[in-house]
Amino acid sequence: MAAMNLQPRTEAELYFYIPTTAEKPFRNQFETSPGVYETNIEAEGRRVPVFDARRLADTPRLDIDGYELVAHKTDVDFGDEEAIRSVYYDEAAELVRAATGASRVTVFDHTLRRSGRNGSRQPVRRAHNDYTETSGPQRVRDLMGTEAGALLERRFAIVNVWRPIEGPAAHAPLAICDARSMGPDDFVPADLVYRDRRGETYQVRYSEGQRWFYAPDMAPGEAMLIKCFDSATDGRARFTAHTAFDDPLTPAGAPPRQSIEIRTLAFFD
Repeated sequence: MAAMNLQPRTEAELYFYIPTTAEKPFRNQFETSPGVYETNIEAEGRRVPVFDARRLADTPRLDIDGYELVAHKTDVDFGDEEAIRSVYYDEAAELVRAATGASRVTVFDHTLRRSGRNGSRQPVRRAHNDYTETSGPQRVRDLMGTEAGALLERRFAIVNVWRPIEGPAAHAPLAICDARSMGPDDFVPADLVYRDRRGETYQVRYSEGQRWFYAPDMAPGEAMLIKCFDSATDGRARFTAHTAFDDPLTPAGAPPRQSIEIRTLAFFD
């Protein structure tokens, strides 16, 4: 693997799922009543080497590594919710279309994260993947109405577009695991429980073969594409573990991370 020819850029503590109960892992995505657990998920920290994706001899690609770093300039004001939906959604869809060759890309969601700001979504410091063998197709059924049946007969993928909106993103950067270094036992299905529906994500167990990467000091003119699901079972990357982490190389006083992730459905002929 390419990473074996590199020296790690840093060594950091990443957090991984540890089984503590026979019950399926779950997390309630709403304010629970007194006495009701928010989650039964527990994690442990592991010191792991994290490699610089910019130094790989072969540029990472979605279908091989599970992620891809692309240059992309945008003039969108990310403080303007309407501009995100009316302008940036189209820009993100075009990025995914260009990277994947999909015939159709639909943006269905976005999340803004502002580290340390009260009331804002925070970076997730736990290794995970957003969709599973079950919840990937279910997302198509939930979103695509009467088209879903026909769309599910062909290949589709779920690709996230992640970028800093102020930068460089030295604080709480995003680490991504080379999809080829993950084994099937590394992924543990976990329920996300909403008031009106139940989703499913993968929690991630640690294993020694995993190879973690990041793009140090990502700037607002860059975006990271992350393959969260692929219906194809022909050997290409299908699921890509990722997590925010505390980089020991982050300069003191670095501003809190602010980022946006766009979630897309990519359909293929």
